[in-house]
Amino acid sequence: MTKDTLLNPPGLQPSAITESSKTTTTLPSHQARLDSRHNLITNTSGLAPGYLQANLLILPARYSQDFHQLCLRNPVACPLLGISRQPGNPYHMQPSGCITTPEDFDIRTDCPLYRVYQHGKPIATHQKNLLPFWPDPRHTPSPQHEDTERAEEYVSFLNGCSYSFESALTAATLTPRHQITGCLVPMYRTTIPLLPAGIFTGARTVVSMRPYPAHAVERVRAVTRPFLATHGEPVDWGWEALARLGIADLQAPDFGEPVPVEEGEVPVFWVRMFLVCVFVTLFPRGKGNVWGMWGLHGLGKFVCGSGWGFSC
Repeated sequence: MTKDTLLNPPGLQPSAITESSKTTTTLPSHQARLDSRHNLITNTSGLAPGYLQANLLILPARYSQDFHQLCLRNPVACPLLGISRQPGNPYHMQPSGCITTPEDFDIRTDCPLYRVYQHGKPIATHQKNLLPFWPDPRHTPSPQHEDTERAEEYVSFLNGCSYSFESALTAATLTPRHQITGCLVPMYRTTIPLLPAGIFTGARTVVSMRPYPAHAVERVRAVTRPFLATHGEPVDWGWEALARLGIADLQAPDFGEPVPVEEGEVPVFWVRMFLVCVFVTLFPRGKGNVWGMWGLHGLGKFVCGSGWGFSC
């Protein structure tokens, strides 16, 4: 059971298991992970209101310190929520409490879908789980895994996702357009660089876009500003922002799907932790596999819970 006395980002829910009642209710965050485990969902936008969502990256332990430094140097673009307690262990994340139900958690199965990369190229897309690539560390590896890099050499990272504040926007009658249209949020590469760390150099920031009436932008900023663990308030807005960010065509996103912008509305941009853009470009060729990236945004989110919750 997690400790609800941890510092909780805005909107996180207390545990639904109480000592007084001795009854158990499945938390929305836990239910989202169960649905992911059983391949019942693909897009996590709007799921488990009040809980944070996260992107997952799994990479060889020998590069984990470089990526950790990348997160620390770029806290808005790469807000770090959790990391493997020990390399190769898919069952435990730290800090303690970042997963609401740690007794029922497996990073290899509790995301809707995964993409697996090798040498910077995808070798498996829309992967339902990582079990074929990551054998159970509690058991002796079977012969079929003899050619797979040892699981204990890998480290998992959970980084905050802007889907986390969408329930707050909806509660403020500012429902994101992509939720209304039923598509994936549009995302764009920008010309804004990330500060480098180790092998990770030359990365550019990715932003997501949600259109709003110009008069509502200040309300949107106020609602999302407290969510510092999941990118916080917008980094730019308005039609002039396209030139500042280096975006050529709003209706041609690099990732996700375009959404209509109505008359009187302006595009509003948030920094996005879209790891595929970063690591397909940056991960050194011949340096091993990168696991757990959600290539289609919304397909690989974690819903966590109290403490430093996020969506798994």
